[in-house]
Amino acid sequence: MSSSFKVDLSDKTVVITGGGGVLCGSMAMALAECGARVAVTDLRVEAAEAVAAGIRKAGGNAIGVACNVLERESVENAERQITAGFGPVDILVNGAGGNHPKGTTSMEYLTPDLLANKTKEIVTFYDLDPKGIEFVFNLNFLGTLVPSQVFTKGMAARQRGVVINISSMNAFKPLTKIPAYSAAKAAVSNFTQWLAVHLSKVGIRVNAIAPGFFLTEQNRALLTSPDGGLTKRGTTIISHTPLGRFGKPGDLTGALLWLVSDEASGFVTGAVIPVDGGFSAFSGV
Repeated sequence: MSSSFKVDLSDKTVVITGGGGVLCGSMAMALAECGARVAVTDLRVEAAEAVAAGIRKAGGNAIGVACNVLERESVENAERQITAGFGPVDILVNGAGGNHPKGTTSMEYLTPDLLANKTKEIVTFYDLDPKGIEFVFNLNFLGTLVPSQVFTKGMAARQRGVVINISSMNAFKPLTKIPAYSAAKAAVSNFTQWLAVHLSKVGIRVNAIAPGFFLTEQNRALLTSPDGGLTKRGTTIISHTPLGRFGKPGDLTGALLWLVSDEASGFVTGAVIPVDGGFSAFSGV
């Protein structure tokens, strides 16, 4: 990937959590192309290192680091490793997150016949596992809060820094079937605003990007069929996306680089920027 839009991030150290994934991996590459030293962190260290290796092959400076965003000790270990190798962290991208089947209903709507459902294959609202809801909420919300606590402490001491959280257009309009994920991303958006105010006097800007529908390994089977066509849900999504397509990883680059640049967005904090092809703006008619 080579972005036509660049900002100067030379002498900046960036940490990106969940960096082994498709979207965050693309973000890591874009940040490295702008001259940043990029620490790609992920629960799967092999995935993090694969992205870092790709950056190094392209001439950038990156390392892969194991990090479980739900365990403070793991995040603190990652922070020590990154600081030792790259110096103090200037930019944090909280990209780790995701959904889980245990936080998902089988059907969009509860109907009278589903109330009598006795089969384990159908999951209604009343069958949702609280542990599944807890896992999804923790992964997305606590997985944003804990790294923010660890990595912004040094920023606060130096009175400069940038945090970019990854919310979702689900935070604007919750999708059917995924109450846990939608609620968790709404919490991320709210937390972004709270943290922006809280850290405003120590020189740290906090914003969020809210992606719409991008094809990733997590959702490809849900949105596309084996022959390359769209599933019913995929068709519904495209029909409610004014630009008429799924997002591509590079579609996030412009918003990301604008938000991390003090020169470009130095007066922007507490904002949640949708990058969703108009999905969150469309009423359906």
